[in-house]
Amino acid sequence: MDLDLRKLRYFAAVAEHRNFGRAAQQLYIAQPVLSRQIKAFERELDCTLLLRTTRTVELTAAGHQLYEEAQGILAAVDAAVRRVHNADRGVRRLVVAFSVGLHVSEILREFSTRHPDVETDVVPARWWERDAPLRDGRAQIAYLRRPFDETGLRVIPIGHDPGVACLPAAHPLAARPELTLADFDGERMLDIAARRTPSLEEKFELIASGHGLLIVPRSVARAYVRPDLVHRPVIDAPGSETCLAVAADPAKLVREFLDLAIPALRNGVR
Repeated sequence: MDLDLRKLRYFAAVAEHRNFGRAAQQLYIAQPVLSRQIKAFERELDCTLLLRTTRTVELTAAGHQLYEEAQGILAAVDAAVRRVHNADRGVRRLVVAFSVGLHVSEILREFSTRHPDVETDVVPARWWERDAPLRDGRAQIAYLRRPFDETGLRVIPIGHDPGVACLPAAHPLAARPELTLADFDGERMLDIAARRTPSLEEKFELIASGHGLLIVPRSVARAYVRPDLVHRPVIDAPGSETCLAVAADPAKLVREFLDLAIPALRNGVR
């Protein structure tokens, strides 16, 4: 069967908001129309995507899977349309994906100075699909932390991002200047695999509200400073390797960016 992209966008909006009314407002359509389109989409796919009650909307297992797939599919379609428009306008464009806390702004400013005819942009590389912007065409370069799927990519090591503990300011361990992994014996840790929270803001909110502690890369902790949380070095935590990732055979424009970015990032430009 052919996948109806319009209905897929409708479904993604409902899945994001978990509410038909808010999704309809985002899509600028009437709520009854949205409801009929989703039901038609479920009939076409021959599976139930949403569990509806008078108050809530929840995703089924199939709905969760489709929502994950939809984000990449819709992003790839949008990226393809942009590339077509750029080709029509004769525009050269370079897009860099980045993991939270890893900064490319200084590199992009320098690159733009050297290549004023090239449009530059950035897209986030979300923690559960770090390599997705490269694979679906949203970006030509990604500044990431390992691990991720490196199949078919050229990966250039950059540095090391140490691990730090993120914990409530009132927690007993917060009084220590540094920690070891043994200090977490008996402590409740945040189960990010089970919760699969969509944003770091939500993770930090859970930590602050007592749902568990978490070891995160230092650059992530520095990007989310808040008064009710503290970050302490964990001296024996493995940390994360940082790297630049591109297609196995990068285009000339990408190689020019790498020539600038690799030495700058390795020398500590953030």
